[in-house]
Amino acid sequence: MNNPSTYGYPRHTPPPRRPGRRRWTALAASALLATGALAAITPPAVGAAADPVVVTVNAKAGLAGVPNTALGVNQAIWDSNLGTNETSDLLRAAGVQMLRYPGGSYADIYHWKDHTAPGGYVAPNTDFDTFMAGARRVGAQPMIIANYGTGTPAEAADWVRYANVTKQYGAKYWTIGNENYGNGLYGSAWEADDHPDKSATYYANLVVEYADAMKAVDPTIKVGAVLTMPGNWPDGITAGSDPGPWNQAVLSIAGPKVDFVDVHWYPGGSAAESLQRTAHIDEAAHLLRQQIARYAGPNAARIGISFTELNVDTGRNTQPGALFLADAYSDLLENGVFTVQWWNVHNGIDKVSQVAGHTDYGDFGLLSSGSCTSDGTVCEPPLNTPFAPYHGLSMMNLLAGAGGQFVRAGTDEALVTAHAVRRPNGDLAVMLVNKDPDNARPVTIDYAGFAPSAAAPTVHTLTNGATAIATSQSGSATSRTLPPYSLTTLVLRPDAVVTGAPGAPAQPTVADVTDRGATVSWPALPPAAGGALKYEVYRQNGTVSEQLGETTATSLAVGNLVPGTRYTLNVLARDGAGRLSWSSPPVTFTTAGPAESTCGVRLRDTTNWGNGYVGSLDIVNNGANLIDGWTLTFTWPTTWQRVDSGWSATWAQSGRTVTVTNTADNAKIAGGGGSTSAGFVGAYSGPNVWPTAFTLNGTPCAVL
Repeated sequence: MNNPSTYGYPRHTPPPRRPGRRRWTALAASALLATGALAAITPPAVGAAADPVVVTVNAKAGLAGVPNTALGVNQAIWDSNLGTNETSDLLRAAGVQMLRYPGGSYADIYHWKDHTAPGGYVAPNTDFDTFMAGARRVGAQPMIIANYGTGTPAEAADWVRYANVTKQYGAKYWTIGNENYGNGLYGSAWEADDHPDKSATYYANLVVEYADAMKAVDPTIKVGAVLTMPGNWPDGITAGSDPGPWNQAVLSIAGPKVDFVDVHWYPGGSAAESLQRTAHIDEAAHLLRQQIARYAGPNAARIGISFTELNVDTGRNTQPGALFLADAYSDLLENGVFTVQWWNVHNGIDKVSQVAGHTDYGDFGLLSSGSCTSDGTVCEPPLNTPFAPYHGLSMMNLLAGAGGQFVRAGTDEALVTAHAVRRPNGDLAVMLVNKDPDNARPVTIDYAGFAPSAAAPTVHTLTNGATAIATSQSGSATSRTLPPYSLTTLVLRPDAVVTGAPGAPAQPTVADVTDRGATVSWPALPPAAGGALKYEVYRQNGTVSEQLGETTATSLAVGNLVPGTRYTLNVLARDGAGRLSWSSPPVTFTTAGPAESTCGVRLRDTTNWGNGYVGSLDIVNNGANLIDGWTLTFTWPTTWQRVDSGWSATWAQSGRTVTVTNTADNAKIAGGGGSTSAGFVGAYSGPNVWPTAFTLNGTPCAVL
């Protein structure tokens, strides 16, 4: 991430802005406007009456558990307040569990032994030991970035030795480099890289060397490699002689050696656009896990995901930043990311503007640096004054304590989102995000798998412009009015405390996936006090759990599935007394195309430039008879994908559905394996998820 230009200490020249990211932001925004995606969530006029938003919370539809590394933030060696007690105590109060060091792009110029960063500014009292002392005061685990750009595997191994052998710090997480795809490989260069070869292949091979050297010192550490966010530059682009885009090349070589992958995300755009783009997270996480499974080799499921930089372009210090932080952290953690980290603790004043009725200093920091503009006309609040995103992080701490489990929550209104966590003591916490800047939103809340107490819930609220979270005990569990631009978290006690219920089943696995079925398996639970156990398998269909079957065994063959469809399943255990366990974490898979079909379809991209591509379509006639005239249909998985133009067929798109019709030249496809092809220009402004189901003249086709 960029470094500060003004911070109350000597100014220094920051790395250049990233034209690749800025170009992507503008294109993404224009694409969303073109497809009408933003129009779909236009709020009503100020003062207009609104029907209650329906919120559904399903405690039986389990998502990821909450790890003890979930809530993170970045520390940087140019921050002279990095290790102060005041800063550490504020981070501790917000619930910070992980701190990243030595700070974004500076990591690739930083040499830990002499605490220097040639070409950059290093503040006093920011060395590694000072950082670790602060992290211990916070109660946070460190994540260390080893210098890839100007360092060596030996230097990184020496750092591990100093940290974990000499000082016994127990630093577990180490990433190799920062944003190393920003080394000029794809045309934009902000990340230092002294290597003669800037390719993803070269980076991946050196990651292997780093991992080997570092783990030779301490085999217990976890080493991470840098990837890019699916749907964001330079995702999808292949450079030079690399075997594929950055993620594919890195995973194919370094996958067997790394323990996690590290991703950054700056969605860009206006406040409304960045708040809407949290809807990209589910698909981005799905694609990232798909890439890991496809390219990282055997046992790829062991590889974790960290998101170690996150922030917005508009509203960094005001309420949009707080709403985005809480919504994005929740979405990412629901998808099993083991840590999410805001950029940054302190950063410095930038462009001053009015956002949501309040002064925004353009400061990436959670806390004020107390700095002023270069002409001295505008100054931030006093040092360490919390900005709105700090309170958003504090709200996350009130929602998602370690040991809890996210469960499925949703709404029928895009401007209101919901997240929920089931706590180890049986309580349920529900966070409601009102992204409407002008209107209060009444909500009704329905529950499945949880019966709330009739007592008034504990309510935590962060309103626009507030300098702290307000807490009360008021209202009911089933209805509430959300202030404009607000975060509201309800903490609910159960109506009845159930004791002796079986424990939650562990993570299920899936095998033998076909077009119509799959086998789901899970580890056996120990015998239950309440009698013989049976296991119930449910599909998550939005916020509804649909039971697919039950068994006393530890696997179940599920059938009657739809070809080319993504399924997310949970397993719950019930004892002989009828007591139901918590949900297992989910398992997600996609059924294959039809096992036997008279047609086959291949859709792929041939040239990709990061938010669009040239695509090719191949249709194969596997039947015995000639096809004379054809229409192919498929549906994009998301609203942000489209066909811009095409050739060798008539291409049309309505909503997410694409219709491709023959021309006079290719109406006939011979039987017995005859084929025809067409091409198109596709565009996307978020994760580019390929369709998995195609129909030719009404017949479902195999996916080639």
